[in-house]
Amino acid sequence: MAGQRILYIEDNLENRMLVRRVLQAEGYAILEAADGPSGVRSAVENRPDLILVDINLPDLDGYEVTLRIRRNPDLARVPIIAMTANVMHGDRERSLAAGCDGYLQKPIDIDLLPEQIAQFLSRIPS
Repeated sequence: MAGQRILYIEDNLENRMLVRRVLQAEGYAILEAADGPSGVRSAVENRPDLILVDINLPDLDGYEVTLRIRRNPDLARVPIIAMTANVMHGDRERSLAAGCDGYLQKPIDIDLLPEQIAQFLSRIPS
């Protein structure tokens, strides 16, 4: 899986730095976007292998980001994983209904994250 590109759409710099450090150590190339609109643009321009999206983005939340990315047929096979502190009943289901392929809770477990990412990437249809 080394060298695969992961786009992380997250407004919190510390979270982006943590995920970048953990996933780069595993050999992934990390693209970053600090807000929803630039995340959608980056997804279209870079066509990453996987997208991690924070649900609680300002202005354009992660649900809308996911919906906009899903409208692009060139990105139909790209897994989108919600990474969020939203852990109330129904939050996971709402993420999946918006088009996310998975849901990871914050705080991020840095010991499990590489394995979780590898699992999501292994599900990409050929």
